[in-house]
Amino acid sequence: MGYRIVVVGATGNVGREMLNILAERAFPVDEIAVLASRKSLGTEVSFGDKTLKTKDLATFDFTGWDIALFAVGSGPTKEFAPKAAAAGCVVIDNSSLYRYDPDVPLIVPEVNADAVMGYTKKNIIANPNCSTAQMVVALKPLHDRARIKRVVVSTYQSVSGSGKEGMDELWEQTKAVYNPTKDVPPTKFTKEIAFNVIPHIDVFMEDGSTKEEWKMVAETKKIIDPKIKVTATCVRVPVFVGHSEAINIEFEDHLDEDEARDILREAPGIMVIDKREDGGYVTPKECVGDFATFISRIRQDSTIDNGLNLWCVSDNLRKGAALNAVQIAEVLGQKALKKG
Repeated sequence: MGYRIVVVGATGNVGREMLNILAERAFPVDEIAVLASRKSLGTEVSFGDKTLKTKDLATFDFTGWDIALFAVGSGPTKEFAPKAAAAGCVVIDNSSLYRYDPDVPLIVPEVNADAVMGYTKKNIIANPNCSTAQMVVALKPLHDRARIKRVVVSTYQSVSGSGKEGMDELWEQTKAVYNPTKDVPPTKFTKEIAFNVIPHIDVFMEDGSTKEEWKMVAETKKIIDPKIKVTATCVRVPVFVGHSEAINIEFEDHLDEDEARDILREAPGIMVIDKREDGGYVTPKECVGDFATFISRIRQDSTIDNGLNLWCVSDNLRKGAALNAVQIAEVLGQKALKKG
């Protein structure tokens, strides 16, 4: 027996990716419904070799459905996720709405799969921020070995993290660079993104950090260990898909770079490509479409006691969003919603 699955926000980048990954991973689906807002009603989306038409989220009855994968913003999630949960359908939410709720588990399956059982409090599970998800996959096995004290991370985040509008803006501005008669002023971003980098993702907070940076701090503590100190600088870069991160880690105990490399090679969800030669590392373009989080440039930091540096790259539409949500659904099926 399989599951009755709902994908909410099926016409967006993440929603479409969820459908692709459900099919690719042969998730046991007996029936699937694809939902969108009324303005996208009837839009066709692909699920494996099938073509599905979207239904209206506002009028959908979640009764009798097992799992709903939400890929819409916090606004519609706030309205419809509680309705789905109350109807007995477990919600896996990709927005930021429930991530910091103590009664909602925040899950990265390679890191804290057992915490998924906390879903029973509200029938909701939260998916972390894209930049956090790939980082904690890399941090957890190292933390288990040497206990992490502090993390300093700088992110290089692709425009797909801001949705289709961000991707379109990069494309149009890039074309305009070669067409002097055409001007494409920034609308999605605060400054021109083509051939530029913008040290600003989400809104500014009182302490000078942005909310994206705050998310990485709060979510890492909730997922791995509240004792870990994290400081982040999040930067939008002119890359279509794939987030990159330069991560500096300070441990309580000494961890040799060779042992760290071996630990990461054995860790779930990670692919280590780390050769000290031209091209012996992974770039965001090379990770697109892959399930793995790639680690390169592993090396000792001699400026602090027990320090390491590494480079972390992942497809943000996959591990940072859609893949992680489907993996949560898989864990949920194994631990709680067993069929057959």
